[in-house]
Amino acid sequence: MQFSATQISEWIQGSIEGNVDVSVHAFGKIEEAKSGELSFLANPKYEEYLYTTQASIIIISTDLVLKQPVNGTLIRVKEPYLAFARLLQTYEAFIKGNPVGIDAQSFIHETAEIGSDVYVGAFTYVGEKVKIGNGTKIHPGAFIGNNVVIGENTTIHSGVRIYHHGQIGNRVIIHANTVIGSDGFGFAPKPDGTLEKVPQIGNVVVEDDVEIGAGCTIDRATMGSTKIKRGAKLDNLLQIAHNVEIGEYTVIAAQTGISGSTKIGKGVMIGGQAGIVGHIQIADGTKINAQSGVSKSIKTPNTAVTGSPAYDYTSALRSQAMARNLPEMEKRIQQLETQLRELINKGQ
Repeated sequence: MQFSATQISEWIQGSIEGNVDVSVHAFGKIEEAKSGELSFLANPKYEEYLYTTQASIIIISTDLVLKQPVNGTLIRVKEPYLAFARLLQTYEAFIKGNPVGIDAQSFIHETAEIGSDVYVGAFTYVGEKVKIGNGTKIHPGAFIGNNVVIGENTTIHSGVRIYHHGQIGNRVIIHANTVIGSDGFGFAPKPDGTLEKVPQIGNVVVEDDVEIGAGCTIDRATMGSTKIKRGAKLDNLLQIAHNVEIGEYTVIAAQTGISGSTKIGKGVMIGGQAGIVGHIQIADGTKINAQSGVSKSIKTPNTAVTGSPAYDYTSALRSQAMARNLPEMEKRIQQLETQLRELINKGQ
């Protein structure tokens, strides 16, 4: 499949410098792209490759001043990375196509309501009183429990399980083998030391434009709802416990665990393998470094923390620098002690 510089510039609203008729059929990283491929430059540290790349078309910033001639055709845009992402979306749509229809090997309960242009793949189960919006794609082997509501143009990949009464918004993407609505971890201790299960009668609500990676588990609320709010992006292999709330446009990297009833604000960034205790609040715009352990609320917006227990990022870096200097400081203290003893001995 070939795309010309003119077509691409129209899709991403860019301006062309070079051959408007040159075409590409694939994508490549700027440092290794070949003729016939398209690449982009967003990070200045890769600028050196702009002058050596063999890519036929390169997307660059409107503000970039060239230091030397470039072999390929340039398309200038305000935000190269964003433009490249949108271009990949267009290309992906060509590749995937638009599957529509109900596979004969799927099961859909007679009370389910299915919108127009919906795809339901083989071996998918759709339970009682389910509602599926227009244009939604449910890939083979998914399970949709009773009374689940799924919005429009949402994609449910293979092996996803959505338990009863779950609510999934519009334009949501849920990747393979994620479980939404499994029981929260609730048990009441009894006098004899055994544990009584606390029924989890709430649900999970996933709002519009959320993406959830593969192999995640999002527990249903004990009462009320576990909430993933609009535009949040969740990586693979996350554990989100009962009654947690994830704020709008928050991003969470892989292998993070969030304990029950914690409220995470808007625009928060959480690095991989972070652990967050239950019943605390994380303020809007907080940045939590990878492998941090957050044990208390973060109440000041736009705070950056690291470590376990997590604390202020800048202070943590200073402490680490001081720790590296401890051997040298020990030597200096020993020298000062020796000098002090010599002075004392001379004065006697």
